[in-house]
Amino acid sequence: MENYKNTLREQTINFAIEVSDICDNIKGCSVYVNQLLRCSSSIGANLHEAKYAQSTADFINKLEIALKESFETEYWLELLLRKEKINDYTYKNLINKCGTIRRKLIASVTTAKKKAVQS
Repeated sequence: MENYKNTLREQTINFAIEVSDICDNIKGCSVYVNQLLRCSSSIGANLHEAKYAQSTADFINKLEIALKESFETEYWLELLLRKEKINDYTYKNLINKCGTIRRKLIASVTTAKKKAVQS
């Protein structure tokens, strides 16, 4: 299980870096870019914070916040696509990576909730 978490952690870090690199090249729309930078990096930050949760409920809460941030990231990516600030290839690439992270977070939340009920 620890290897899985490291993989997810690495994916969130790499994702945030990739988004940041793309945002460095976007001119205009600074409000949208800043929002995208915040939520895309917040996914990994909340995942990391969950590692140091004070309770199972706190752990689940941090994972759910990371999950919400992934949904917000997808929103800002779509908005930048529609404003033609990113191209279709970049959008699909980032959406796929975000979706992979999101599915892993959903699985983690589901598992943590099942374990909490069993305790």
